[in-house]
Formats: sequence, C-alpha cells, structure tokens
Amino acid sequence: MNWITINSTEEVEQIYKSDAYAIIYKHSPRCMTSLMAYRQLKSDVNAAQHLDIPLYIVDVVNNRPESMSIANTFNVGHESPQLLVVKNGECIFDASHEDISLKDSLEYIK
Repeated sequence: MNWITINSTEEVEQIYKSDAYAIIYKHSPRCMTSLMAYRQLKSDVNAAQHLDIPLYIVDVVNNRPESMSIANTFNVGHESPQLLVVKNGECIFDASHEDISLKDSLEYIK
C-alpha cells in the first residue's frame, strides 16, 4: 500500500469510475484527532505493504474542493478525519475520528 495524494476533483472522478477497491483518508492538519488517526493509520499501512490497494489521502484544509467532491461523489457526510472504502462508485464503509482503523476497513475488501 502506498499513499497517493488527491490534488484534483478529476482524480476523485477517476476513483469513482473505477471498479477496483480504494481507500480514501480525509485528513485535517489542524486537528489533533486527525493527527492521531493519521499516525495510527501510517503505522498500520507500513505493516500492510504487501496489500495492493490504492490508499488515497486528501488534506481537507488545503484541498477543500477535492474533499467536498469526495463527500458529494460518494454520498457521505463530510468529516475529518474520515476513512472510506469505495468500489464501483460506491462507499461501502466509512469511519471517522476514533473509529478509524485500517483493520476494520480491510474487512470490507474481498
């Protein structure tokens, strides 16, 4: 698993159109809860390098249009931090704040 930064709404559209699984992490650099979730998620991802699932990250402060596009495209409320698992243009799992867990999200990937 490698981190891929989302920098455009076109990238969100590409994720939406894909039939593959993807994980999206919405992060706020201004929020302590987001920072703690990000640190835990980075640790979990480092232990799961063998998985071939795209892991996207978007900074909700500096990339507000992209963050809102994710919420609108996948029909989820905007939260930060937030973790989504998407496939075939649909959000099949989302968690926010202290509920963010890579392990939990991987249970939705078959």
